[in-house]
Amino acid sequence: MHPELQAVLSHCRSLPSPPAIALRIIELAQQPDADLDATVEVISRDSALSARMLRIANSPLYANRRQVATLSQALTLLGLNATLSLALGLSLSRTLRNTQPRDALSILWQRSVLSAMAARLLGEELGLARLEELMLAGLLQDLGAQALLQARPDAYRELLRVAEDPDDRLRREREALGADHAEIGAWIAGHWNLPGYLQQAIGASESPAGSGHCFHDCVAASGLVADLWLAEGEERIRDARQRALAATRDRLGLDQARFDALVTRMSDALPEIAALFDVHIVQQEQLDAIVEHARELLLLRNLREIQGAFQARSQADAAEERARQFEELALRDPLTGMYNRIQLEDVLAREFEASLRRDEPLTLAFIDLDDFKQVNDRHGHLVGDQVLSEFARTLSRLLRGADLIARYGGEEFLVVLSNSTSDAAQVVIRRILDEVARTPMAIVDGKPLYVTFSAGLATQGEHERFENARQLLDAADQALYGAKREGRNRVAAPRPPDDADS
Repeated sequence: MHPELQAVLSHCRSLPSPPAIALRIIELAQQPDADLDATVEVISRDSALSARMLRIANSPLYANRRQVATLSQALTLLGLNATLSLALGLSLSRTLRNTQPRDALSILWQRSVLSAMAARLLGEELGLARLEELMLAGLLQDLGAQALLQARPDAYRELLRVAEDPDDRLRREREALGADHAEIGAWIAGHWNLPGYLQQAIGASESPAGSGHCFHDCVAASGLVADLWLAEGEERIRDARQRALAATRDRLGLDQARFDALVTRMSDALPEIAALFDVHIVQQEQLDAIVEHARELLLLRNLREIQGAFQARSQADAAEERARQFEELALRDPLTGMYNRIQLEDVLAREFEASLRRDEPLTLAFIDLDDFKQVNDRHGHLVGDQVLSEFARTLSRLLRGADLIARYGGEEFLVVLSNSTSDAAQVVIRRILDEVARTPMAIVDGKPLYVTFSAGLATQGEHERFENARQLLDAADQALYGAKREGRNRVAAPRPPDDADS
């Protein structure tokens, strides 16, 4: 890029710059020893960003069997690399988006959001693993154009207005500036100290032909797919469709059937992505007609052709899903569906360390069904299993989404209540005790079968400080024995030191 243009951009006061939260995320992304806990701490300082990360974790992009209720759970589900990429994109979006309707900056921001979704879907189509990084690169590929609109607003708006198509726009940029917006965007990405893969992807986003690099080609094609939703008039929409179809075919090897499927998936995903990035994208009637036509073509195509194109990927997806299910089964009790003792020990150790680090209380409730042996002896083990399953469901229904439930063994359960004092936990467990006492756990010979339980509580970080999770667990176990000795059907917790001495 010409040094004179670099100087203009470097000294342009209106040029966008990353917010403080984005700068911290960039630092984390470049630290080889960065971990999820540090990332949670950074993101939690920004309530709006935290809320959006929770929304992502609970969105159709990351289908989860149970609602994610806390930021820590959300980031654990997403993973470190995906978290950093998504958080960086969401934080930078505040700098890049413009809310003025039909303004050139607003249109560019709409294109960026559409490109982000298109890049992710193209990556899924090709079986790539770095979907969040693709999404971020798609979001930032027009960074140079956004900068030019702020550095040279009148001249660049006029250039965008008279350009007949993307190729004409690039030609005019190079003639007027000595560089195109992709080169400028790559320079700004370097100026912001963004990761190298983003600088390279932005710089290659307007390369004239396939690079042989799937990541870069997905980003380059995503912008042309996004143009489908921004073109005005039937003729321009059809031209945009031909350019996008040619780009995905030549760069990525997608045939028309797969392209049509991509267009319909984009249309279905738009409400979610638009809400996530706070942008309004209008779908014109002509484009709706094209999407509907694509759907019809997909239904009418030869099924064998489609199956042949997707067979390898379907088999891989099925194998991956089976592996995920087996892994999930290994962590759960097959009868109740709650976590098993092996998984409990891992999670409890992590929660204990987190409570120390954040200086937050952590309470364990050790629960044992009263006289459960009599249930098995009188009614049989099948009824006993039904009681255990219904009790586990009742526990899950009455606890917070952030609380962890595990079957410790037999009729024993353990509940981990994060950031919960002893008093608060006693209120919760006593409420559950009352609810269980009046809720039938099984129906035997047409009659309801009721059970009670005893619970022992222990709290880390309030009146006592335990050295490790095992000591906390032992304290809860001792409290449970106290509840049993006192007559069952009750909740027991160690008394504070002042009470014990009185």
